[in-house]
Amino acid sequence: MLETIKKWLDGERRVLITASAVASTVIVLRCFGFLQAWEWAAFDRFVRWRPAEPIDSRIAIVEIKEADLQKYGYPISDAVLAQLLQKLHALKPRAIGLDVYRDLPTQPGNAELLKTFKTIPNLIGIELMPDETRLGVRPPPVLDKLDRIGFNNVIIDADGKVRRTLLYAWPGDGKTHESFALKLALLYLEREEISPEPATVNPKYLQLGKGVFQPFQPNDGAYVRSDSRGYQILANLRGPIGSFRTVSMSDVLSDKVPSDFVRSRAVLIGSTAPSLKDFNQNAYSSGLFAPPQLIPGVELQAHFLSQILSAALDGRTGIKVWPEAAEWLWILLWSWAGASVSWNVRSIGRSACCLLSICLGLSATLYLAFLAGLWLPLIPPILSLLGSGCAVVGYLAQLQEELKRSKEFLQSLIDTIPDPIFVKDRNHRWVVLNQAYCRFIGYSLEVLTSRTDYDLFPQAEADIFWQQDELALQTYQPLENEECFTDAHGITHLISTKRSLHKDAAGNLFLVGAIRDITDRKRREEALEQKNAELTHQAYHDALTGLPNRQMFYQSLHSSLERASSNQELIALLFLDLDGFKSINDTLGHNMGDLLLKTVAIRLKKCLRGSDIISRLGGDEFTVILPAIPGREEAAKVAEKICDAIMQPFILEEHTVFVTTSIGISLYPIDCQEPEILVKNADCAMYSAKKLGKNQYRFY
Repeated sequence: MLETIKKWLDGERRVLITASAVASTVIVLRCFGFLQAWEWAAFDRFVRWRPAEPIDSRIAIVEIKEADLQKYGYPISDAVLAQLLQKLHALKPRAIGLDVYRDLPTQPGNAELLKTFKTIPNLIGIELMPDETRLGVRPPPVLDKLDRIGFNNVIIDADGKVRRTLLYAWPGDGKTHESFALKLALLYLEREEISPEPATVNPKYLQLGKGVFQPFQPNDGAYVRSDSRGYQILANLRGPIGSFRTVSMSDVLSDKVPSDFVRSRAVLIGSTAPSLKDFNQNAYSSGLFAPPQLIPGVELQAHFLSQILSAALDGRTGIKVWPEAAEWLWILLWSWAGASVSWNVRSIGRSACCLLSICLGLSATLYLAFLAGLWLPLIPPILSLLGSGCAVVGYLAQLQEELKRSKEFLQSLIDTIPDPIFVKDRNHRWVVLNQAYCRFIGYSLEVLTSRTDYDLFPQAEADIFWQQDELALQTYQPLENEECFTDAHGITHLISTKRSLHKDAAGNLFLVGAIRDITDRKRREEALEQKNAELTHQAYHDALTGLPNRQMFYQSLHSSLERASSNQELIALLFLDLDGFKSINDTLGHNMGDLLLKTVAIRLKKCLRGSDIISRLGGDEFTVILPAIPGREEAAKVAEKICDAIMQPFILEEHTVFVTTSIGISLYPIDCQEPEILVKNADCAMYSAKKLGKNQYRFY
């Protein structure tokens, strides 16, 4: 026991040291920004994989297309713009956002436009605030005096994409500037009596209705020392280009727009004409085989507006991140996982498969977290996982040469022993076998050393061999056990195996087993064992149908779930109840009911695979366990097959009987992971099938 603990502690120490070193390296690379572009790419991929959200009916866009510029000229005159605003205002929108710069008059019609600016109280204009790279564009003076201006500056990351948006800015002129989207949102929300207030979770956060907007920090998510001036938030787009209802400027001016298209909505007016080059890249812009897809500035502002309105009115969650310290622990955890897996597997090939599977599972988990609004690091933990795993594999490779020398020594030693002898390593792999063992099983040494117990023996025998080997490896104590042993000719022997552990000079641990054939002695006990087996069968099987009973069903379900958990498989549980069985019992008698139940059991066996488990719980209730099914569709096919089989007429003596069945289906681990709850869910689904008309199946 002490030796086991010492070995375990030594392994854990090596794993922890390796994991800490690799995780520290990855964290340093991340802190210097070397992983930022990769993490942005992972973020964009998650965004594109998300299901597109429904069109936000609260927002409409009036596009200024290339055809509109050709028809009305560029720049669009003040007269045309005034007419456009007047027609929209007549349709009674809640807010109008003019995403068009108007700092200078564009004749003719300037006087009319200024009058329009003054007479439309729910009109918001734009300005471009100056920064280090741009001079900025002044707002329309009239709207500026009326405090109906919002800035439309966008924050562009180093790779040229927009992933953040500004709500407030303090450029140093002593004023608080509100963004174009926020200004429109506040105007829209006035009717809902929603106004900005300090959040209850943190007074420094902005709260609008149901939405709390957590300000962006320099190291949030994948960002490293980013500019966080102003009140920034991570942008949470609804979908790719075309996520909002649109209409052209020409259609509005030609009165081709129905009134309900605009009424009570927030309307944004802006250019989508390629010649004006008012476009940006975002998470949806990347493509493996297509050029970047740019989004018009007005549609980008619509996304920002929709994010604010959806948070305030619907409680739509934003994109949240963990504190930096928590992300460091997250990276360390996966570094430890990679080192631990490679240390315990101790095989380059299997380590690679395990690490790849973990990477896929981690990616899927983080994608699900992203769907829930949580952005966690993906690239750093994957690098830590693979890095620590490779480091441990490299260390283990150094031990292979000494292990080879130990095998040669053991082979020369055990070939002198007349009894069958085997030697295995910690992973239950054969290291050496003597010639007596090869003769006993009936295979050559080359065949045996290339296979495992599960390749050569029946499942039950291989399971016992594995369990006894593992017990000796865990306890470090000599063990003797009686087992069944089927040789290459199909002859089953009863053997007694003595197992003990030995170390070589390099510290490699080996399991040595010596076998003695006890078949003759055990045959004398066979009669007694047969009797015991019959009693056991009676205890675990239904007397009427011969199917496993309720007790056996729960044992089989537990075993199936454990195997599915280990192998990452899907299990379907079908809960069957016969429709109309009671009426047959009442009209034809219980003898006919029993005969019907026997016939149903026979039909069920014909419908299913040999690996599927059928049980009778009592009365007319049956269950079917479908282990290792590929997916939901296969479970549905089995249920349909059972329904079709049961609905065929039953010839019971001189009676022809018709019954159907209602089936409820629950899936492991999708619906739940606890056996009792899995059964309960299937039962509920069965009752749902009955309520919907019987003779059908329903998933939970």
